Amino acid sequence: MSVMTIWPRSWRPLPWLLVAAALLLPACKREPAELPGATAEPAATVRGLAERLRANDLVGYAKAAVTPAQYAQLETAWREGHSRWPLSSVPLGEDVPAMLQYLSAPGAEQRLQRTFDTQIAGQGAGIKQAAHSLGLFGVQYLRNQGDYSPEQRAHYVQLVNALAEWASAAPLAERPHAQAAIPRLVAAARATGLSDPAAMQAAGMEESLRRLGPFLKEFKAVLDSYGLPLDASLDETRVGLVTQDGDQARVHLQYPLGAEQVDTSASLVRIDGHWYLVSIQDEVQAVLHPASPAGAAPAQPPKP
Repeated sequence: MSVMTIWPRSWRPLPWLLVAAALLLPACKREPAELPGATAEPAATVRGLAERLRANDLVGYAKAAVTPAQYAQLETAWREGHSRWPLSSVPLGEDVPAMLQYLSAPGAEQRLQRTFDTQIAGQGAGIKQAAHSLGLFGVQYLRNQGDYSPEQRAHYVQLVNALAEWASAAPLAERPHAQAAIPRLVAAARATGLSDPAAMQAAGMEESLRRLGPFLKEFKAVLDSYGLPLDASLDETRVGLVTQDGDQARVHLQYPLGAEQVDTSASLVRIDGHWYLVSIQDEVQAVLHPASPAGAAPAQPPKP
């Protein structure tokens, strides 16, 4: 489940801050009205995942998102270098080790500030136009390309529009914001102790996720300073039950993203008495049971 994702992987040239900002308007905290079926078990499962992300509890999120047997298998696959789930399920997640390495390197603060000053500072009009153009391109791509379900297309179009609107107004090119954000991110990256991919593999999945929790908290705080706080989105997430038929269910999900309200749905499956998101189960099955060359599955569209 994710409030966090939209951009296809093929758009990697985008500044990482803008791409990763699918996470998260400062506002007075309010209690949103519940949706019908909010107390049903499938809805409670999705709400629980959101609460763990709100608490920056990545270990708890991972344990709740998959079965105990899958969790153990994913831990083994991580240590053997075959998996970086759940990082691989979010935008640029597979680049987290490289990003931590870059942020943790000696002189990272000065290097990042120089890059910002020469390439981004003062380019507010250009960034606004780029955000508008990327929004139009993204919507057009999602409506015409990729093997997405109608439900997925509608969801991703909303996300692209919301992020494009936020980016066109956010202070992404203002130097004081960068001067404040860069040292915070560098310090948080160094505090993880995961300064290279080998360290992350040696630590294992659970320990890596535990160390990444404080980094996620600081990263969200930086995004908050740019006017896009994930915690507000998670606090105001509403979940209700649409249908439940045996071990299959579909939930209604609403959450704010920037100035927009995203309205979507998600499918769940019950396994051994517990509910799990079908999208996550599909990801985990692809990690743990990759198709053999003889029976390889068809290529998938870029991950949103």
